[in-house]
Amino acid sequence: MKKYKRVILKLSGEVLAGEKKFGFDPEVIERIAKELKIAKSTGTEIGIVIGGGNIWRGSEEKIKGLNRVNADYMGMLATVLNASILQSSLEKQGIETIVQSAIAVEKLCEPYRTHIADKYLKEGKIVIFAGGTGNPYFTTDTTAALRAAELNAECVLKATKVDGVYTDDPIKNPKAKKFTTLSFIDAIKKRLRIMDITAFSLCMENKIEVVVFNINTRGNIIKILQGKNIGTKIKV
Repeated sequence: MKKYKRVILKLSGEVLAGEKKFGFDPEVIERIAKELKIAKSTGTEIGIVIGGGNIWRGSEEKIKGLNRVNADYMGMLATVLNASILQSSLEKQGIETIVQSAIAVEKLCEPYRTHIADKYLKEGKIVIFAGGTGNPYFTTDTTAALRAAELNAECVLKATKVDGVYTDDPIKNPKAKKFTTLSFIDAIKKRLRIMDITAFSLCMENKIEVVVFNINTRGNIIKILQGKNIGTKIKV
């Protein structure tokens, strides 16, 4: 039984690095691919927006003479690398996977086109969206919200290393309390750093749910798709 017809999974680059601070953890990537294979058995159509923080974090890297625009484009290129390695792992699991990029990288991926992506998803393929929005100053969280709105997805699954949204950092503050559900307005008012305000606004305006969950707990993706209460749900 499936709860959602179509979802967008937001994977950060840091997730692909596992316990490392940089690069890739092949075991983690393979585990995620295997979980997505099981998740597809629900019949839910799955698109993935991937970040690039395991390779490049434009907001933090300090290189003399490098401006924000160039730094952001470098981050977009990092997402293409991540998309390629995830595609390879998914295809090893027998999942037909397409990478579409908002920036032109013809040798590695197709250009992003909404109607083509919609067609692929309806055919049961997983589509990985790389290159962010194709514009500087926008995060990959905003990209996930944008793709969800464009493709009429019902939910953005925000994969993190914690099991939901808390009143404070649960690692630093053991007294932090977890939210089971939240409204977008409350999340914005409380300044909870889950997604940026642009992403929140897009989801709120288009009535797209957001589920924040721990990607490192096995089985969480399929449980969410089955309608089980995992992590924190944010909705209008």
